[in-house]
Amino acid sequence: MRMDDARKKDILQRLKSIEGHLRGIQRMVEEDRYCIDILKQTKAVHRALARVDSLILENHLQTCVTKAMRSRDDEERDRVVAELLGVYELSNRV
Repeated sequence: MRMDDARKKDILQRLKSIEGHLRGIQRMVEEDRYCIDILKQTKAVHRALARVDSLILENHLQTCVTKAMRSRDDEERDRVVAELLGVYELSNRV
C-alpha cells in the first residue's frame, strides 16, 4: 500500500531536516568541535530518525498489516508477522 500524500510530505521534510543536521555534524567534526557537543547532535539525529521510523511503522500497521490480518490468506498473515519480527530483531542488534 502507499502512503497518503500528507504523511509522505511530512516524512520527506523530516528526512531533509535530518540530512541538513548531518551536514552540520560533519562540519563540527571537521572543525574539531568538542566531542560532547557532537554527541549531543548525533543523539538528536537518532531521535529524529526514530520519529521517522515510528511514522513509517504506523503507516505500515494501518495499511499493509491491517490488510494482511483481515485476509483469509494464512501465509500472507504469517509473512507480515515474520517481516515485522525481522525488523524488530534487526533494531535490537544495532
